[in-house]
Amino acid sequence: MRILLYSENEKLVGKSGLGKAIKHQMRALELADVDYTLDRNEDYDILHINTYFPFSYFIAKQAKKRGKKIVYHAHSTEEDYKNGFIFAKQTSKLFKKWLITCYKLGDVLITPTDYSKRLLDGYGMNRRIYAVSNGIELEKFQKNEEAGRNFRKRYGLLDQDKVIIGIGLFIERKGIVDFVELAKRLPEYKFIWFGNSPLTVATKNVREAVNTKLDNLVFAGYVEQELIMEAMNGCDLYLFPTLEETEGIPIIEAMACKCPALIRDIPVFDGWLEDGVHVYKAKDVDDFCTKIPKIINGQLPDLTENAYQVAVDRSLEVVGYKLKAIYEEVMAMSNEKK
Repeated sequence: MRILLYSENEKLVGKSGLGKAIKHQMRALELADVDYTLDRNEDYDILHINTYFPFSYFIAKQAKKRGKKIVYHAHSTEEDYKNGFIFAKQTSKLFKKWLITCYKLGDVLITPTDYSKRLLDGYGMNRRIYAVSNGIELEKFQKNEEAGRNFRKRYGLLDQDKVIIGIGLFIERKGIVDFVELAKRLPEYKFIWFGNSPLTVATKNVREAVNTKLDNLVFAGYVEQELIMEAMNGCDLYLFPTLEETEGIPIIEAMACKCPALIRDIPVFDGWLEDGVHVYKAKDVDDFCTKIPKIINGQLPDLTENAYQVAVDRSLEVVGYKLKAIYEEVMAMSNEKK
């Protein structure tokens, strides 16, 4: 059994969560001893396709004609698209139609969480859908005090500074507007945002947020995952004010580093991240503003040990064996059209 892992426009998606998920797939398959190739000119048994761009559709159609099995990885939904860049809300219905056109080429679909599975089940595609985490490299994201000291030294932070980090593209969905508002309301804390994307395609309120000048706010830009690991070890709180996700890899990485976390209370986290058990949750800016000082000052219990087990359960080794089992099921499926 050989898998063709196909992804289009790797330079475009490389710095996004999708780009990280694709890299994770390769490592997961290696850990599970699954033979794969990235070269579409080589022979393969199953096409595992990650992107929905036009050439991806063409590759999938071509594979279908050749009688190849197709696993389509549904990383995106209409719901996480429409709160992104400019004109996203106006074009979300068209985007959904295109996603359905692409995803229906799959014999089965894989998506990161039960939440995104429920959304996709509602699209009426009549496909078996598996929920499998995008996973994390557990060996790279661990509690590491020296890494934390490196982070604080790199950004000129004092021992007494209380630091809150956020991660994501410059898009509304990631909650960056609320992150900046919280920096305004809580000047006693340092706020650092990692990640970027072109402001030319960002919504007006995102552009205004990113152009905000505050003494306690830093936009650090895109950094490699080693520096993210350092930040998660050196900060006092990982803040994830996202409005919509299909999973959210950084929260799993934060839990692996035993970093205290405060996330937005949205449906994607239901069932695997419990408020007051693994992380703390907040519904809006006022709620975030109330809970941040309580977490940082130790007025709320430390949940990091509980959270760590959630990360362990989503290690790439676990993910690899889940993918392998799905491939074996797909190979056993009949060639009859659904």
